[in-house]
Amino acid sequence: MDSEGLHLNIDYVGSSGIILSPEQKAALQTSLVILKNSGKFHRVYFWGKILGVKDDYFIAQGVGRDEMENRKTFYSKDCVHWGLLPPATKAMREQSKLAQGRFTGDPSYEFEHTEQKKSEDGEEAGEEETITIKEEDRLSSVIAEIDEDVKIVPRSAFIKTPDGKINANRSFEGLSVSESAKLCSYMHFRDAICLQEKSLLQKANLDKAIDFMDTLEEDIPKGSWSLQFERGSGLVTLRSLLWLGYVFYHVPGTHMYGSCYVGNGEKNLDLPFML
Repeated sequence: MDSEGLHLNIDYVGSSGIILSPEQKAALQTSLVILKNSGKFHRVYFWGKILGVKDDYFIAQGVGRDEMENRKTFYSKDCVHWGLLPPATKAMREQSKLAQGRFTGDPSYEFEHTEQKKSEDGEEAGEEETITIKEEDRLSSVIAEIDEDVKIVPRSAFIKTPDGKINANRSFEGLSVSESAKLCSYMHFRDAICLQEKSLLQKANLDKAIDFMDTLEEDIPKGSWSLQFERGSGLVTLRSLLWLGYVFYHVPGTHMYGSCYVGNGEKNLDLPFML
């Protein structure tokens, strides 16, 4: 969610159990403004909080004009001092999946994973190989995975310019109440995956400027999102069942929307058996 109205926006996800203390709100409002100016970002978002055993990680993201490309992730343990996380590479993300259990709260902590070395024939040899994974790398990988899997925006909130840049749509006035009740009105904020597989007939009714991302109704498994109206029809919230703790909110008829994740950073792999 946008850091500029954090003290007000955080109340929209309060019904999902996401709250900040007055001290944390005051510290974040000040430190995120300093982070925005020092990093020369177009906008800074409060991403959420990953819970650790000893300490929690507060996460913020700074973005440029093109919000999908120029994105940097920061973490803090006291809401005041921010450290830059390394960008999550494909190799780093694969290696981070080997680390099991909760985060400790210490960025320098190293997880150890032991596996049997395989010979050229594919059989397991007697030697063991120990792989060390830094918690800082794992934190960056989990944030990137959550963004890829569940970070969403309302349809037409962003537009794609002819030169390929993705900018916020200044003409966006919010979804209507009827539109906000449909999963097809929300899109994954990432490069399209399912859109490439659609036929020309299915793409015929799409607007290239706003329909350049995948919608939630195409998600597998079906039923991985919980959509609810609150305050009559004055607020709609979507909760992810794949990453428990991710909540998206939108006030129908206005340009106000945002999302936040507060959880232990573990994916709900049992979801297909729970539906």
